[in-house]
Amino acid sequence: MKKSQKPIIQHLTDFLDWLDVEKGLANKSQENYSRFLKKFIGWLEEKDLKDLRPHDLSPAHIWEYRVYLSRQSKKPLKKSTQNYYLIALRSLLNYFADRDILSLPSEKIKLAKDKSERQVRFLNLEQLEKLFSTPDVSKVHQLRDRAILEILFSTGMRIAELVSLNRDQVKIKPGREELEISITGKGGRIRTVYFSQRALRWLEKYLKTRTDNERALFINYRSRKDASRRLTSRSIEKSLKEYVILSGLPSTTTPHVMRHSFSTDLLNQGVDIRILQEFLGHKSILATQIYAHVTNKKLREIHKKFHGGKNLKE
Repeated sequence: MKKSQKPIIQHLTDFLDWLDVEKGLANKSQENYSRFLKKFIGWLEEKDLKDLRPHDLSPAHIWEYRVYLSRQSKKPLKKSTQNYYLIALRSLLNYFADRDILSLPSEKIKLAKDKSERQVRFLNLEQLEKLFSTPDVSKVHQLRDRAILEILFSTGMRIAELVSLNRDQVKIKPGREELEISITGKGGRIRTVYFSQRALRWLEKYLKTRTDNERALFINYRSRKDASRRLTSRSIEKSLKEYVILSGLPSTTTPHVMRHSFSTDLLNQGVDIRILQEFLGHKSILATQIYAHVTNKKLREIHKKFHGGKNLKE
């Protein structure tokens, strides 16, 4: 390990390059890390620590920064939000370790404990039917939205993965009942996603309305002719919010809730959580474990109904 003579602040650009080259993170993820670390850099400057070098960073500094995150404003940051900033700082320390730069070990940064466990919000089949039937499919942009909703539930794709799809990736042959395609997901990981017969049917209806030469699978009909017409994540979020209000579903329903609904449905059908990990493209099984508790109630019911212990004599 070597001591760096550069202050921590001056390592930010190299760190972002490392996220790109070594970790293969998407541009959006890199932007998030940059944004989260800028708060730490701002704190260093506020504390007159802008010349602090990696090997000078101490547990006391980390503790002071955690207190700062917890009490920085009249409206305290949620524990989960505080953890985003701490995870970004952990990654910076991992970068130092990877580049053999002497610094505090990343495990010295403890995450804030959130007493309220992470809630997985999802829609059941009845709610999904209600949502799917809300778009007026006689209008081309709402027919597009219906296809998007069906595909999100069928594939479990992240919204960023969906908007990046091109038409030449989805080749629908006559009479084909389902389709599988390879996509590049978070962290540059390639996985296969599956379009159900139902999702394909709605996608085909939408594509039959397309007379343009745009590469994007889904386009924005409000864009200027001289601008990119690829539909954005923000546009999908906005449209979904309108459908959610019209259908009377929980206001917390977002595109990511469709991914949660996909995951929960498979678990309820008996899919092993390791298989679900593959479907979702999670690098670690820990990321998939958040869905496990969703099926606890069903497991209790199955245990009560089938466990042979109830037939034993007292």
